[in-house]
Amino acid sequence: MMRSALPLRSMRFAVQRRGMASAARDALLKESPDDVVITYARRTPLTRGKKGGLRDTSADGLLYKMLKGGIAESGIKPEQVQDIVAGTCHAPSPCYEVRAASLAAGFPESTPAEAVNRLCGSGLMALRHVSDSIRAGDIDIGVAVGYESMSSNPRPTPVFKEAAILENQSSVDCAKPMGWTSEMLALDYDISRQKQDEYGLMSHNRAEAAQKEGRFDAEIMPIETTVLADPEKPDGERTPLTVDKDDGIRHGLTMDKMIKAKPAFKGMGDERSTGPNSSQVTDGAAMAVLMRRSKAEELGLPVLATHKGTSVVGVSPRVMGIGPVEAIPAVLKRAGIEVGDVDLFEINEAFGSMYAYCVEKLGLDIAKVNPNGGGIALGHPLGATGVRQVVTGVSELRRRQKEGEAKGKQVLVTSMCIGSGMGAAGLFVV
Repeated sequence: MMRSALPLRSMRFAVQRRGMASAARDALLKESPDDVVITYARRTPLTRGKKGGLRDTSADGLLYKMLKGGIAESGIKPEQVQDIVAGTCHAPSPCYEVRAASLAAGFPESTPAEAVNRLCGSGLMALRHVSDSIRAGDIDIGVAVGYESMSSNPRPTPVFKEAAILENQSSVDCAKPMGWTSEMLALDYDISRQKQDEYGLMSHNRAEAAQKEGRFDAEIMPIETTVLADPEKPDGERTPLTVDKDDGIRHGLTMDKMIKAKPAFKGMGDERSTGPNSSQVTDGAAMAVLMRRSKAEELGLPVLATHKGTSVVGVSPRVMGIGPVEAIPAVLKRAGIEVGDVDLFEINEAFGSMYAYCVEKLGLDIAKVNPNGGGIALGHPLGATGVRQVVTGVSELRRRQKEGEAKGKQVLVTSMCIGSGMGAAGLFVV
C-alpha cells in the first residue's frame, strides 16, 4: 500500500501543478486597457558583414532608413512619438547617431532619443525601456529600435588597466573574444563538434525553407541603398541597390559540408566552433512601436502583441552562452507559467555550442524553437537582435493564426546570451 500511495500523491501533485500553470496561462492571456502592446514590428533584411547588401550602408544610414521607413508604415505620425530608444553595441558615439538619425527621419526636435548598450541584449533592453516608461505613465507612445552595422563598426577590444580587475579571473574573462566563450562552453559542458554541426545545419535548412516559402516577407522592410562599385575606393562610384532578402543563409547546406568546415577560432579550446555552426557577422536593424492597448484602440491601430515582461540575469563570463538557461525560467516564474505553456521560442543562436546546450538543458521541444532558423543562418547584428527576434516571433505566430495552424492567443518567449556573462528573456502574447 505504501508503494502505491507515493506515486498517487506524485500524480496528484503533477495534476495540481498543471492546473496552476494552466490558470496562470489563462491569466496571462487576459486583456487589459493598460497592457503595453506592440502595434508595429518590422526589420530590415539581415546581410553579411563586409560582403552583403548593406555592407556600404553606414550605421547612422542604416538606423535612418529603419526609422524613416518604419514610421511611414506604422500608422502614427512622428510627432506622436514621445521617446525613441535604440539598442546598439559598437557605434562609437551612439546617442549622437540616434538623435541625428531620428531628426533626419522626420521626428520633431521635441522627440528625445536615447541609446542603450547591453551588448547582444541591447535591442530587447530598448524595448523594455520603452515598455517600462509607458507602464509608469511617463509616455504614451514610444519607439524601440535596434541596429548594428558590423561592417562599419567591428568589435572594439576591451583594455582593462585597473589592477583589481586584472587580478579577478571573471573580470578578465569579460573581455575575452566571444568565440573563446563558445569553446569554453563546449569544453565545460561537453558539447561535441558533431552536435554543434547538427544544430547549425538545422538552422540553415530551416531558414532556407522559410525564405523559399516567403515566410520572412511580411516582417522585412526592403531597403533602398547603394554599394561601392569598387570596394577599394570608399569615395568612388556607387551603384543603387534594393535589399529585400536575408543574404547569409547557406542554401543547399549538407552535413558533409558542415563536417568539412574549418575551425573558426584557432587555438581556442578544442576548436569545435566553425563558420557554419556559429552566428555570422551581420548588418541589420529592427523597429517596434509600443503604446497602451487603450491608446491603440483610440487610434485604430492593430495590436500585434502584448509585452508581458523581461528578465535579465548574470552568469559566468567564461560561459556566457548559458545565459538563456537562467533568463528564460526567470521570466516564466514571474508570470507563473512553465516551459510547456510557451508556444514559440526565439533563442539567439550565437554559437552552436550555446544553442545546443540551452535547448537540451531546458528540455525544450525543438519544434517550438526557431522554426525558421536563427542567428546561425540569419546572422546576429548585435544591437538589432533583441528587437529582430520579437519581429520574427510575432510574425510567425500571426502567420500561424492567419493560416489556421493555431487557434487563439499564443505565448512567445525571446532570449539571448549576452557578452561578458549575462542572459535576457522577453515574454509576449500574440
